[in-house]
Amino acid sequence: MTRIACAQIAPTLGAVADNLELSADAVAGAVGQGADVVVLPELATSGYMFADADEARSAALRPDDPAFDVWRAAAGGAIVVGGFCELGDDGLLYNSAVALDRDGLLATYRKTHLWDREKLIFTPGAELPAVLRTRHGAIAVMVCYDLEFGEVTRRVAVDGAELIAAPVNWPVFPRPDGEHPGEVITAMSTARLNRIAIAVCDRAGEERGQLWTQGSAIIDPDGWVVAEAGPGSALVVGDVDLSETHDKSLTEHVDVLADRRIDLY
Repeated sequence: MTRIACAQIAPTLGAVADNLELSADAVAGAVGQGADVVVLPELATSGYMFADADEARSAALRPDDPAFDVWRAAAGGAIVVGGFCELGDDGLLYNSAVALDRDGLLATYRKTHLWDREKLIFTPGAELPAVLRTRHGAIAVMVCYDLEFGEVTRRVAVDGAELIAAPVNWPVFPRPDGEHPGEVITAMSTARLNRIAIAVCDRAGEERGQLWTQGSAIIDPDGWVVAEAGPGSALVVGDVDLSETHDKSLTEHVDVLADRRIDLY
């Protein structure tokens, strides 16, 4: 079993040092509960509701910034995946996520599908998520809206990912009483269609009038929610057998990857 944790925290817009301390404490708490993989929200170091690119630039970090040492120090034996506002070597801003452990940076991923006003601030990433072969499984990192694109999620499944780790900031949308958020339903369907585990870490709090879904969830390869957050800051912990992702069959004669008609599409 792999123990996965999502730390649904409430970052403060622009308060990079405070947000790093808050998120590092959450990582340490998750590791204290035995987490092997810890996922933090999208833009966890900076907050989300930037007025413009100049405000985002003032809260931007580079992937190798020593500021991330606090995450590494808290990681213990775990893999940490968290969102940040990236200043690229090209001078452009990216909505990015790092994957790291106590030994250093494993990968940086730049969000390829920008949501709404993000397009006014960030440059979309130019590379699809890599599948990271880690001591705690084969992990693909995505950011929020990327999960809505089956072309991306299917690609990492075909490439051997066992777990999609996705920092997200989901703005509230109305839904009928008793229903999962639409974004969680999409993640559940994606997990089932690809026989892959998914961990999505949303955020808490309110920022410049924007409320968040607070829908952090850990989903198994059958598409069922193993653990989920309620309102407010929360640490969501769930155990998933990632080896189950190696079997893509649903019945003796149904295999979700082998049955694809790649001769047609």
